[in-house]
Amino acid sequence: MNKYENNSKARAWLTALILAGTVAGCGNSDNGAPPPPAPGTGGVNGQGIGPTPVNLGTAGNFVILAKAGVSTVPASAITGDIGVSPIDQTAITGFSLTMDASNEFSTSTQVTGKIYAADYAPPTPTKMTTAISDMETAYTDAAGRVVPAAVTELGAGDISGLTIAPGLYKWGTGVLINSSITLSGGPNDVWIFQIAQGLTQASATNITLAGGALARNIYWQTFGAVTIGTTAHFEGIILSQTSIDVGTGASVNGRLLAQTAVSLNQNMIVQPAAQP
Repeated sequence: MNKYENNSKARAWLTALILAGTVAGCGNSDNGAPPPPAPGTGGVNGQGIGPTPVNLGTAGNFVILAKAGVSTVPASAITGDIGVSPIDQTAITGFSLTMDASNEFSTSTQVTGKIYAADYAPPTPTKMTTAISDMETAYTDAAGRVVPAAVTELGAGDISGLTIAPGLYKWGTGVLINSSITLSGGPNDVWIFQIAQGLTQASATNITLAGGALARNIYWQTFGAVTIGTTAHFEGIILSQTSIDVGTGASVNGRLLAQTAVSLNQNMIVQPAAQP
């Protein structure tokens, strides 16, 4: 488990917040949102709070997956595999790729993992077609969730400074993170954020996990582009209908899954710890 997911604080803090009605999505909060579902109605293996996890299929084998290309301004540090399809290897730029002898994947000094493209040797083309299809299916799944009942239009699209409990959240607008937020819940709890437009995180802001919450259980489904500001820190899996742009020096603990392109600039991108 990496440093972003390893939070040893006990659930007592979260419980106190819920009882006080100060966690977004909890009863008696200022936004009037309904209480979250009871434990056991969602989460991993049905033991957590919130919706059931989104099945990423083979898209979950990649820390970055895109249909139109992946670029970086060196040097980035990426942990996990990268893949592009149907675009070919020419759309992977800034990585100084070294082709493996098998011609099935390439490597880069900036990537702890393998890099795949649709024009590499078999079985890579089929592998990539399947991964892209699974990414699109996961996006549709996340966008279509209706259980549990969604908390709608939290913060009128501006969730800056909030502490957010597990659950399903839905906006008909874009979402702004102009100051740091906290996602507070246990290791089996799940968050799905359904965003009808884009997601913008301001520079030098953080998404922090509390109470044992894990990035692998957090899904940001966006119809519009995602922009993560310079030196910001982001947590969770992005399923974007369009592009993902990560600003200079920003870090991500999660996955960047885009149906157009992903752009990096001297970033640290780490895939979430696998489920035990």
